[in-house]
Amino acid sequence: MRRILIGLLAVGLVLGLGLTGFAVAKVGTLFSYTGPLAEFGAPEHDGAVLAAAQLNAAATAVLGAPIMELVREDAATDPKVGTERAQKLVQIDNVVGIVGAMASGVTVPVAINVCIPSRVPQISNASTSPLITVLPEDEGQDFLFRTTASDALQGVVLGKLAILQGFKTASALFVNNPYGQGLAEKFKEEFERLGGKVLALIPHPEEALPSYVSELEAALIFEPDVLAAISYPGHASIYLKESMELFDFTNWLFCDGTKSEEIGRALGAEVLEGLLGTAPAADPRRATYKAFAAAYEAEYGRVPPLPFIDAAYDATIAIGLAIAKCVVDGVEVTGENVRDRLRTVTNAPGEVITVGKYEYAMQLLKDGKDINYEGAAGSVEFDAAGDVITPIGVWKYSEGGPVDLFVVTAF
Repeated sequence: MRRILIGLLAVGLVLGLGLTGFAVAKVGTLFSYTGPLAEFGAPEHDGAVLAAAQLNAAATAVLGAPIMELVREDAATDPKVGTERAQKLVQIDNVVGIVGAMASGVTVPVAINVCIPSRVPQISNASTSPLITVLPEDEGQDFLFRTTASDALQGVVLGKLAILQGFKTASALFVNNPYGQGLAEKFKEEFERLGGKVLALIPHPEEALPSYVSELEAALIFEPDVLAAISYPGHASIYLKESMELFDFTNWLFCDGTKSEEIGRALGAEVLEGLLGTAPAADPRRATYKAFAAAYEAEYGRVPPLPFIDAAYDATIAIGLAIAKCVVDGVEVTGENVRDRLRTVTNAPGEVITVGKYEYAMQLLKDGKDINYEGAAGSVEFDAAGDVITPIGVWKYSEGGPVDLFVVTAF
């Protein structure tokens, strides 16, 4: 009998069953390691890995076993590839949630074609398109969330930033997907509301091109005071270099998609020095962000270098806490049950849980109490559309890389 019990215990451990009888739930990550957003993929994945490790340590201490396993896939900054990878995560890996995608142009088709019909919650850490808020296919479904602010907020700050620098006219090159379209339109709306004039909004394809001369000609023909680069590093590192070398134009304005070390290497520090941009950003004064940044630096040897790493951490924590809530509630850990508990673990009312306080969170859940996770990137208070309001930061290029200046927290 003793050998049988030992054998059963060994089988349980192989299958991922904790001593308390629940299985480790799989959560997909759908970041971009290739394509125009490749620069951002690995650091954002690191944020998710850090979150999962912290939650698993806390769950093991309080509940007796880890609760989640990350399954990594590459969305490739491509809607078709991202949708195929999401289908694999849902249909083969049986994930109960997906963190990602990064590009709005990938997140939207993944939501419509995979997550909503499969009833698996998707939390994007980096998709900022205003379209996500009003996505018709999501009505009554509630399976698409995000832990970063809509560009309905960033576009306002970007427009004001251009005016405050004294620019009276502007053009923009933007990636032709929901992200680029939405941010370009919001920038134009605010810039012109404040008295400026947008001379041209010029789209370019999502895939990186070898040259953007025709797009630059259309954007610069009316001699704007500034060119807004509303793209990804794989695009802008090419067309900004052409802007400088072929058109002798270096008055650029940047956003989250062009907050990039890759662009710094491509253009050189002297050309970029002092140029400004905007991006969703955590308030560096918040204790939650400080705790996250310290943990990230301790694990990876540097402070978070790029946007949306903190939001990837928050998205992973939110799904993980919802999984833990399923476990203590004694219900099957499914996508729908996780979705039903996301707001329970992140929204008020409930005991406030700050970054790193996860053993306390697990104990509260075990005791049948509600919790309210306050995230690294900002308050994770999902509204009816699955949106949150997080700060928008203003940053500059200095010594070839992006440096944060200040955040705007009230809208």
